[in-house]
Amino acid sequence: MTKLALHTMIAAALVSGVYAQEIQDRKENQQDRIANGVASGQLTAGETANLENKEANLNKEIRTDRQDNGGNLTNNEKAQINRQQNRLSNHIYNDKHNAATQHYGNNEVDARHENQQDRIAQGIKSGQLTPHETAKLEGQESKINREVRNDRKANGGNLTNKEKAKINRQQNRESARIYNKKHNAAKN
Repeated sequence: MTKLALHTMIAAALVSGVYAQEIQDRKENQQDRIANGVASGQLTAGETANLENKEANLNKEIRTDRQDNGGNLTNNEKAQINRQQNRLSNHIYNDKHNAATQHYGNNEVDARHENQQDRIAQGIKSGQLTPHETAKLEGQESKINREVRNDRKANGGNLTNKEKAKINRQQNRESARIYNKKHNAAKN
């Protein structure tokens, strides 16, 4: 093997490794941005679920592309991933800066919801929650939020004791799901 061929192979391996690190760094950066948006209330549960579904789909695509190419990505795949990460970055920015925010009241139901959002945000930031897991958890949070909003609307802004008890049971189940997902050893 000539020196030129050897140097070319080494350079290609280094560039491939650098790009793989760039992809990973961007994924981590975007997860941090989402976690910060959840913690600050800039992202609603529905927005977070949507963003995390997009992130999970992109991660799956990257894994599949790498499997199809012996652990590497082609130049076209790298360019496509970069475009998709750019779009996802724009979605994160737009969702964090739109008029929709997560509002927490001063009652027990709302305080509990805020606490659970903080736990999800911490799980995103620490890497304990995958985008897929986060999307599922936030989807359930969004469903509970809609139910609370509809119940309050039907009752002049208040929840009945029966509705409070039902929401509390749902929040207990969601709390257990958050705990289990954050402490699950088998990650996707």
